[in-house]
Amino acid sequence: MLRNLTESKGVFVCGEVRRGKIHSVTMELIGKARELADKKNTDVTCILFCGDLAEVPEILFSYGAERILLIKHEKLTYFNQEITAKLLSFIIKKYKPEIVLAPATSEGRTYLPAVAAMVHTGLTADCTGLDIDPENGLLLQTRPAIGGNVMATIKTPEYVPQMATVRPKTFRIPSPSEFCGEVIIPEIPDNIFESRIKVMEMEYNSANATNIQDKDIVISGGKGLKKQENFSLIYELAELLGGGIGASRPTVEAKWISYPHQVGLSGKVVSPKFYLAAGISGAVQHLAGMQTANKIVAVNKDPDAPIFKVADVALCGEIIDIIPRLIARIRKEMN
Repeated sequence: MLRNLTESKGVFVCGEVRRGKIHSVTMELIGKARELADKKNTDVTCILFCGDLAEVPEILFSYGAERILLIKHEKLTYFNQEITAKLLSFIIKKYKPEIVLAPATSEGRTYLPAVAAMVHTGLTADCTGLDIDPENGLLLQTRPAIGGNVMATIKTPEYVPQMATVRPKTFRIPSPSEFCGEVIIPEIPDNIFESRIKVMEMEYNSANATNIQDKDIVISGGKGLKKQENFSLIYELAELLGGGIGASRPTVEAKWISYPHQVGLSGKVVSPKFYLAAGISGAVQHLAGMQTANKIVAVNKDPDAPIFKVADVALCGEIIDIIPRLIARIRKEMN
């Protein structure tokens, strides 16, 4: 839709509900939306599509939302990209938001491009940063480009809404605060719930499936370990600290470790309380996947490694010398 500032206003967040529970990425995006909205002196609305909701949606007010659009329907029990795309398109045309943020999850990546086409606007995917241009109020959408070698800032000056997707764990969840708002249940035409897609069944990951995004501690290894066998040091340290095991893209490509452990733009974005990078140089792709960690320790033999620029503690030396000494010291302190 062509830009019309007299009609378009507000920052809308596409929340995500899984198995009846509001996913944490919803709170992340609401927190960021609140920052953007404050700079534009506007409000924040969260959209929830669900078949059932085991939680009270009003909890989202404490993270910065002022309005919740709640759409519950049996056809939304399982994700259907066609119905979800039609629903969001309907909401955009009805409420005319200026900015729409959505998670770059498997669901968001599926239906958001279709929505952008349906409402005739652009979409910036996998953003690592969002801000407001102080000169014109446009959304500044930052994402890696050219294979991750540069960071590009994108604007959508001619069309609304300005749409962007963000990977989970890119932003920190804000601390809950006193906030109030209203829950609106909009009337949706029945034909929107008609679909050419029929969901036969849904299969979820097993309970013990690897998910480093849920870990407070992540220990990651890179090619600086020199060989696959040395990854045993990463496993030992992670087990000792009760953390998850991460890895750089080159180690995954070398088959040293499986893909679910990959941290970075082409893997998972993590934001733990503690992140240790052993033998990882710090390419842009990897930094974008872990730089929001609370504390970062980097171990590398190259004193000029880019990873040291984001590290709180930099240990320069051979990995196979430093990590065993760390393990021994931690064991000593624990006894």
